Amino acid sequence: MAAVDFSELIKDLDTTMTSIEKVLDLPKLQAEIDELQEQVGAPDLWDDQANAQRVTGRLSVLQAEVERVEGLRARLDDVQVLVELSQEEGDADSLAEAETEIGRLRALVESLEVRTLLSGEYDEREAIVTIRSGAGGDDATDFAEMLQRMYVRWAERHKYPVEVYDTSWAEGAGIKSSTFSVKVPYAYGTLSVESGTHRLVRISPFDNQGRRQTSFAAVEVVPVLEQTDEIDIPDEEIRVDVYRSSGPGGQSVNTTDSAVRLTHLPTGTVVSCQNEKSQLQNKASAMVILRAKLLALKKAEERAELDELRGDANASWGDQMRNYVLNPYQLVKDLRTEHESGNTQAVLDGEIDEFIEAGIRWRRESQTA
Repeated sequence: MAAVDFSELIKDLDTTMTSIEKVLDLPKLQAEIDELQEQVGAPDLWDDQANAQRVTGRLSVLQAEVERVEGLRARLDDVQVLVELSQEEGDADSLAEAETEIGRLRALVESLEVRTLLSGEYDEREAIVTIRSGAGGDDATDFAEMLQRMYVRWAERHKYPVEVYDTSWAEGAGIKSSTFSVKVPYAYGTLSVESGTHRLVRISPFDNQGRRQTSFAAVEVVPVLEQTDEIDIPDEEIRVDVYRSSGPGGQSVNTTDSAVRLTHLPTGTVVSCQNEKSQLQNKASAMVILRAKLLALKKAEERAELDELRGDANASWGDQMRNYVLNPYQLVKDLRTEHESGNTQAVLDGEIDEFIEAGIRWRRESQTA
């Protein structure tokens, strides 16, 4: 068995950490933290609650970011000292402990390195995710609900808050569509690589002959906008419909017409919200979703125009992007990155970090190329 080259392993981690620290620009982050702390200390901060929440939220994010980087740097320094002392004393148990710690550090550093690749205009925003069932009947609506559960479980694993705005239940199994938000900074940059068409192959539980079926569902991810973002929607361009909220099987959730559906007449974009009992609250949430979708549509049109000028036939990279095969074998495979996993149950249970990280790296390489 070959001896472990601790010095080379630590050197590689140190090089990566130095690169991360340079990209994140820790002195700049600390200067912004100092400025935000001054604002938090102002006695009139909470006179404007929206601004106060923005300031305190940004401060919390930046402090956590700096603590994460500094914590990893401290652990790397500690393991280097542990290796040196263990080698001097010939302590095999301590060297084994150091090897295990280096493995943990490598995973954490690689994850942080992926985070530095999120430098797009809206990457640091929260995300609004919409899942829609496609071709495949009951299998497709069931698959759409499986995907919703997958992303919600992923968020729960990371302790990211999720708010479900609207769910349209299918008459048979599963859902026709669902819209929810992931309320954490960089959720958009992280989850945007999940946009596209997802494909499921399995023995259908809805086919009495036990035949293998293929079904599809679409995932759309857009950033949550701030008041300063330039997207204006005149009132005359919006049609507002109200209806009664309902759950699976048509069971009444409340007895008032509190659910709101907004239709943007020029583009035909439709959004709805029924998670609140107040019609006004549902309308406000629906407007958040509508503004985000219209901005995404505007950006998509701009990208298409650029692609046409370049003569690029691939205007959209996020079409059919991942297969989930449950029969005749077990495999989840991303068609863009070639990343795959044979543990399909774990993936559908929210263990998708490796797929997301591979997607982020693939996107950066594609943009660079």
